[in-house]
Amino acid sequence: MAVLRVVLDQVNDVVDADQAEAARSLVAGLAATAPQKCSIEAIVPSGGSEPVVEGADSVHRLTLARRELAAAWQLGVVSGVGGGMIHAPSLFAPLAKHDRANDYDQTVVTVWDLRAWSAPEQLPRASVLWQRGMLKRVAKHADAVVVPTHAMAEQLSGLGRFGDRIRVIPGAVADGFAIPPDAVPRRIALGAAGRYVVSTGVAADLEPVFAAAVDARADAFVLDAPDGAAPGIAAAAAAAGLMAPRVHVLGRLDAPDRGSLLGGALAFVAADPTPAWPWRLIEALTAGVPVVAVDNGVHRDVLADGGPLVAPDGFTDAVRDAAGNGARRLSVLAADRSRAYSWSGSAERVWALHAEL
Repeated sequence: MAVLRVVLDQVNDVVDADQAEAARSLVAGLAATAPQKCSIEAIVPSGGSEPVVEGADSVHRLTLARRELAAAWQLGVVSGVGGGMIHAPSLFAPLAKHDRANDYDQTVVTVWDLRAWSAPEQLPRASVLWQRGMLKRVAKHADAVVVPTHAMAEQLSGLGRFGDRIRVIPGAVADGFAIPPDAVPRRIALGAAGRYVVSTGVAADLEPVFAAAVDARADAFVLDAPDGAAPGIAAAAAAAGLMAPRVHVLGRLDAPDRGSLLGGALAFVAADPTPAWPWRLIEALTAGVPVVAVDNGVHRDVLADGGPLVAPDGFTDAVRDAAGNGARRLSVLAADRSRAYSWSGSAERVWALHAEL
């Protein structure tokens, strides 16, 4: 029996919880699409509180905790992991010299975010250094590297000697993401009782979004804001004429709150131009929310015809349309585009990739 061994990070320790959720959703998709005589083993750090990995037939728990494991793997110390077909749904991966031809060992690594190279100021310095160090190991030892968009594949090709090893496999929303039955009280608890738009991005990207909110007579919610970002975002809002308390700066919400907030928005405005998989944009599509996105390679790949792609100075007109006559049309386009993304579809491509290798 062939065993696909999937490296899982720990939700309680990982910096990017979206990637941890995606990994677990991928495992469920792999289980649902597994070819005959194929099984799945989860590779997990020691400790943690996850006794069961849904979809995995077995769990291989390592002797090192997550923090120590990340440091060891950055140095190429991968003892105790074993070989076989290894799929890492992030840069958290055991990368060392191996023999694919004779021992049938293979390692595939996924890169969701290239901000450590394009916008390192948005990340902690330790995270930037770790990601850059791990990508060097990917270039040296990975049999394939997965990115979620063609635009990111093109950018990644300039960061190392990857040759023909780059593959494009998109992500999807986490399993179970939806607008919950108690969405209205959740919105009220978040301060979203009236008209509002939702966006992501740093202060420098958001001023045109705030101007669009002023034009639409709406509040603005900023999701996934890092610690310490609120004063800069508030200043950008004030410069656009949107004053407190109409600006709401939030960190990462849990899935029910995200679904509730997105489900009641006039529009989701994807203002972040960085080369990273846009998790909230995909969730907005799934919720059937009109999406307006800044025109760049990632958004062209992901959104396609699911909503308007505009320059930042086009946000006002696009949001005005989304909040008015174009609301139903854009909602339908978003929901239709969301059907292009599923973990079962991504999982089938992962199985095919490992079979190819």
